[in-house]
Amino acid sequence: MMRFSGVMPALVSPLDANEKIKVPVLKQLLGDLLAKGADGFYLCGATGEGIAIKTEERMILAEEAIKAVDGRKPCIVQVASGNFEDAIRLAKHAEQVGAAAISATPPLFFSYDKDDVYNYYKKLADAVSIPMMIYYNPAAGFHINADIAAKMFEIDNVTAIKWTSSDYYQMMRLRDLTHGEMNIINGPDEMLLMGLSAGADGGIGTTYNFMFDIIRGIYDNFVRGDLETAREYQTRAIRIISVLLGYKIIPAAKAVLEAQGYAVGNATFPMKRYSDEEKATIVAKMREAGLEI
Repeated sequence: MMRFSGVMPALVSPLDANEKIKVPVLKQLLGDLLAKGADGFYLCGATGEGIAIKTEERMILAEEAIKAVDGRKPCIVQVASGNFEDAIRLAKHAEQVGAAAISATPPLFFSYDKDDVYNYYKKLADAVSIPMMIYYNPAAGFHINADIAAKMFEIDNVTAIKWTSSDYYQMMRLRDLTHGEMNIINGPDEMLLMGLSAGADGGIGTTYNFMFDIIRGIYDNFVRGDLETAREYQTRAIRIISVLLGYKIIPAAKAVLEAQGYAVGNATFPMKRYSDEEKATIVAKMREAGLEI
């Protein structure tokens, strides 16, 4: 089974006014990130607004992105949906078009227990023959600790977890419980260095779309053992992320990408729609924090 590592953007989904995928912009963004050294891509995740985009558009994005990447790097497709049949359909489609793995948040909103969530992941994993990456984000509602994640790791095809939590004690426990065999990927951009220090194999994140070189600097210097320089890069990232966290993250990230020349459009309705003046303020503050735009 493939082991994911390195710096993998959680790709923004370029959308037109009708919330359809803007394929040329998708290809432009992917091409530039590949040229900068991206080690893979996470498609239709939280950053990519997957659960808010129509199933057919998610399929278009997955197919066109994988086609554009053309086997140069792995693409992981997030398939969670409010309707489980759609999640299965998305999973099978992702495998069909060449995804390296599927991924999914736990089922949303309702009061599921750990057995429900185990059965959910097992059925999703059983639907495909490619690896599956659990997507743990406390904001999704279901708490995954090391014991629960280690149990999920016993499911065939479940090989990895995207750990979007600041609880690095649990991450380290998970690594210990699975004897270092579970492929753990850090989620919080502002804590990539902490995640790598706790044993993560790499990172997947939103800001990788627009400040890839800084994120690359964190990872590469950590790998070569230059922790002082890695900390300097992480501090640079934190200055920029501190500005981002003062706004709605996805709409603000899209505003920055627009300023960088990527016509990614607005976030899905009813997320915040920033005015041109507000976007200009976001971009100006990002520049002040050290982002090159």
